Amino acid sequence: MKLSRQLAAAFTLLIALHSVVAYAASKPLLVHYRPWFVAKPFTDQWGWHWTMAHFDPDHIDATGQRQIASWYHPLIGPYDSADPNVLEYHLLLIKLAGIDGVIVDWHGADDYLDYGANNERTKALFKEVRRAGLKFALCFEDQVIQGQVAQGRLTTSNAIAHAQQTLLYAETNFFTDPCYLRQAGRPVLLNFGPQYFKGTGQWEQIFSALKATNQPAFFTEDYRVSAGVGGFSWPPMWLSLSPGSRGVLSVSALQNYFDRFEERAGSWPASISSAFPRFHDIYQSAGVRNYIGYLGDRKGRTFRETLSRALTNASTMVQIVTWNDFEEGTMIEPTVEYGFRDLGIVQEQRRQYLDSSFSFGTNDLSIPFRIYQLRTALPTDIKLNAQLDAIIESVFKGELETARRNIDGLEAHYSKRRIEQTR
Repeated sequence: MKLSRQLAAAFTLLIALHSVVAYAASKPLLVHYRPWFVAKPFTDQWGWHWTMAHFDPDHIDATGQRQIASWYHPLIGPYDSADPNVLEYHLLLIKLAGIDGVIVDWHGADDYLDYGANNERTKALFKEVRRAGLKFALCFEDQVIQGQVAQGRLTTSNAIAHAQQTLLYAETNFFTDPCYLRQAGRPVLLNFGPQYFKGTGQWEQIFSALKATNQPAFFTEDYRVSAGVGGFSWPPMWLSLSPGSRGVLSVSALQNYFDRFEERAGSWPASISSAFPRFHDIYQSAGVRNYIGYLGDRKGRTFRETLSRALTNASTMVQIVTWNDFEEGTMIEPTVEYGFRDLGIVQEQRRQYLDSSFSFGTNDLSIPFRIYQLRTALPTDIKLNAQLDAIIESVFKGELETARRNIDGLEAHYSKRRIEQTR
């Protein structure tokens, strides 16, 4: 009898593990990307997302770091989102980390504030995504409509028509691209909120302007709207402001949030589970707004736990929050503070839950950084940059030994040349 119970328990465990792998194997792993950074020397000024009209990136502290609107510092320093060397570096890292694509925070294409410039940056990013053979999708913020109504640029009566025009632009420029992410044949579209279009039938009316083949698989934050297929989770920092929390999102409160989200998601056609490493915003120190809250990094445990949960639950896909939101401290992009650690966690869990044959490791993550250093050190060296182009193609093809051997040779050659020039 005891042996029978043991066999039954083992069989139950085997079924459970099989279910976990089956769920994970079918879901895309994506990362949320901010395209809004403006920086010297690529342009002639530092943008708001590095300064928040408070910090001065031209000031370099005693540790050699520029003063920016973040507690953390990019490994390559503060950068411009339109810089092709930066985009190349990012997509190489995303590819080597085992991430399938990016979800870009998109404000539309209006010539208003920085929306038009960020749209151009988004198009440049998507060009690099195609080169890497990855997927992309948009997260549309309807608060941009709300803001323009408040400023008198739009009226409440033409807000829906303007939203239709915005998504028609997305249909023409993004949805029809073969690299655009689709779910059940429909282009994936996320929305923070909704924050403005909350009325019955409004999103149905907006989407009616699109072709039948481009009706979005629409996901909204935390909850599903009538025009949507489901929702996506996000760091619930509002819980850190509840009585007794003292501004800290506890592990138990976070787990309860996930439990409730997954319970709701069980009745939806689809859902997106998010994973994140920490939350540590700079807003109050910048004088922009009140403190949002704090979620500790816990030496990588927060990311490991949220990512493994997202990969092993019944969600349709996974969104890592974020690639590069430095102002809220959720970035997994390599930093001075954490190095390549978070990308190494992604690699480990991809191998564990998605693809046991995934072969890229943490040692490979230094290759994009080395390419970036050579690109920026010798930008006018035509021969060098042609050789770097070839190395990048090797990386995108998965030929890492070839890429590593060739970049070792380039570094040795140019290091020797610099030594000879100083004699």
